[in-house]
Amino acid sequence: MLPSLPWLAFGVASSSNLVSAQTAGSISQVGSSLVSAMMMFLGNEEKVYILDKAEGNSAQINGHPAWGAAWDINGHTATLMDVYTNTFCASGMHLPNGSYATFGGNGAVGPGGNIGSVLNNAGSGAYDATYGDYDGGNAIRILNPCTNADDWSSSQCQWFDNATVLAMQKRRWYSACEPLGDGTIALIGGFVNGGYINRNTPNTDPAYEGGAAEPTYEFFPSRGNATEMQFMVSTSGLNSYAHTYLMPSGKMLVQANISTMLWDPDTNTETPLPGMPGNVVRVYPASGAVAMLPLTPANNWTPTILFCGGSDMPDTYWGNYSYPYYNTWDYPASKDCQRLTPEPQDGSSPAYQQDDDMLEGRTMGQFIALPDGTMLVVNGGMNGTAGYAQATGMTPNFNDMPYGESLAAGPVGTPAIYNPNMPSGSRWSNAGLGNSNIARLYHSSAMLLPDASVMIAGSNPNIDVNLTTIFPTTYTVEVFYPPYFSAPVRPQPTGVPTQLSYGGAYFNITVPSTSYSGSANAAAANTTVVLSRGGFTTHAMNMGQRHLQLNNTYTVNSDGSYVLHVAQAPPNPNIFQPGPALLFVVVNGIPSNGTMVIVGSGNIETQPTSAVSDLPPNVLNDAAQGKGSSDSSQSSSSKPSTGVIVGAIVGAIAVIGVVGAAFGIYMARRRRAASRQHPAAAYAMGTTRSGYMGSGVAGADYTRHSDSSAFVPLQQDNPSMAWNASSVSLQYRDDFGGRPSDGHLHTYRLCDDVWTFIVQDPVFKMESNEMVSARRIKIVACKNGDAIEAGKK
Repeated sequence: MLPSLPWLAFGVASSSNLVSAQTAGSISQVGSSLVSAMMMFLGNEEKVYILDKAEGNSAQINGHPAWGAAWDINGHTATLMDVYTNTFCASGMHLPNGSYATFGGNGAVGPGGNIGSVLNNAGSGAYDATYGDYDGGNAIRILNPCTNADDWSSSQCQWFDNATVLAMQKRRWYSACEPLGDGTIALIGGFVNGGYINRNTPNTDPAYEGGAAEPTYEFFPSRGNATEMQFMVSTSGLNSYAHTYLMPSGKMLVQANISTMLWDPDTNTETPLPGMPGNVVRVYPASGAVAMLPLTPANNWTPTILFCGGSDMPDTYWGNYSYPYYNTWDYPASKDCQRLTPEPQDGSSPAYQQDDDMLEGRTMGQFIALPDGTMLVVNGGMNGTAGYAQATGMTPNFNDMPYGESLAAGPVGTPAIYNPNMPSGSRWSNAGLGNSNIARLYHSSAMLLPDASVMIAGSNPNIDVNLTTIFPTTYTVEVFYPPYFSAPVRPQPTGVPTQLSYGGAYFNITVPSTSYSGSANAAAANTTVVLSRGGFTTHAMNMGQRHLQLNNTYTVNSDGSYVLHVAQAPPNPNIFQPGPALLFVVVNGIPSNGTMVIVGSGNIETQPTSAVSDLPPNVLNDAAQGKGSSDSSQSSSSKPSTGVIVGAIVGAIAVIGVVGAAFGIYMARRRRAASRQHPAAAYAMGTTRSGYMGSGVAGADYTRHSDSSAFVPLQQDNPSMAWNASSVSLQYRDDFGGRPSDGHLHTYRLCDDVWTFIVQDPVFKMESNEMVSARRIKIVACKNGDAIEAGKK
């Protein structure tokens, strides 16, 4: 006895939310982070680690509010982690072995953000008895990322956070953080104690601000005493979270206030570069979106930095440590974008170049480098700045502050994508991108995930947890699915290594024929292998974020698979510093799932380098074709959700048995027979509310005018059962109602909302035990309610 159609609909409907959630361009809410995600980093292919500031979160751990968590990427759940010191506005970076470190933070605080109950020598809190946090001003915290297979009760999977054992020389709050080519981390500048910007009024001590500023740099591990950096003095006030990028020469681009320079970390030598055009401030609290553009063989891995958004407020508007002078929420954020190549290879002098304006002004916009070489910007507001306050120079009473403690307004809920390879004037687009109704302002964060989606979390422009203000403390996690999630299939490469060297012998990655459609030669020529490092994200920055395309050639095989011959990382560790990264294989702009790899030796040391090996020449095969789907008109989820859906459908088909499914129809009241006839190239879909079963209206239009069905190819695990797409004739006769029939099949439905699944090259066993093949079939099922049988028009 075969099950009725509603069973199939139920099986498919069980996955319908997942399909909807992963629609290309959509932003979906996926769970709670338990602590507000001020900081995040990707620890491995399973976990994202989250840090909040010490505050009154309702989630408790070991008798005090939690401000740390681990997010399970697949399960969409958070597990609390104990952190001892206050991580408020710390910086962070990867280490060469895949561990992460965070640096600095604030003194201990209690309820309302008040100074902790026990004071330290700097006048801030050493400890607070209510929140249980310790002073984090000079703390160094280390975490070794763990997976679900590890013992999470072990100290090896927990934060090491003991400033009496491991600490910086100086207190640093809002410090810059950038690794060198040997994995050593440079720590630059910062506050000593809190404030809006890093200066007093009048600014008579631009270096130390009476002890509130820290204009020095130091290294982890230490290379000696902390040393004053003149740039931190000349940019006094607007140099928190300075933008820092290591260059191929070993020098470092440093940008703060409206100034730019190249800094030699070995000699503390500064080389001034041109100032920021238009006096647009990009550092905190202007918080522009800033990122390095993709490093590719085409640009010889030459870094170019893109600066977008921020604020061009006049200098006096910024105020001082206490608060801004101006009502920042009334001041529009900049939409200006500038490019800078600090070390041009043509011998020219570095110069800012005007780029396309953003689609709207943004403060706290954040760039995420996507595997396809484009740059996503998310989060932020159209007016104001980062930070929070209870007054400004123009609004002295908190009750008159229109947005609570927030200094920004006009949340931007729609992402935008910047394509650096498009012609000037057409690089920005938000076409087809969804919108979030969650304000992501101060203390928001975003991170690229291994499936090439983007996790978005945080937002808390409040001194302590506040769930009722206009821009509240936010725990809801969202995921954005970039446009490539419309692809019917994702590449499934094999042979991806777990460690890469700087130069040396190439390695091979195989791309199966099911990873693409069409010409194998064309697919191989349009395949890239990229290293993507999401970095440590906080305050609209991704410290350490880089995207590097490896060089490769290819050999196309007769079965449609092809082998990529991939070069190791360029033999200059300054281009892509040692440490963890995701390796993606991108076919025709569609990325595979990322594999976590370690680049370099895994140690803090002078990295071993080797000469670049010669790659084999390309080998073509004009007859080779891909076996993946080429139907891009249908919306589809990524591979992770595809597996769930395919499982549901396969299970349903296995039970149903399938004569009807084989031809795009369903088993209804009677058994049907099949025999051979000239094939029909496509089966038109009917659409009517009255459906079939004798209640249809004569002359009704049963043509489906707009097909938004999900496209999910089912792949044969046993290649001997796969049909070779040769010609086959099919005939269908419906004896329901005693009416003989032939011609094209039409499927009718009673439900208003339907899922359609197209199966490529299926093989079915008929009731007569005959094996019947089809080029592709459609399986149609209601998302809810009952569906009626298929008929013949």
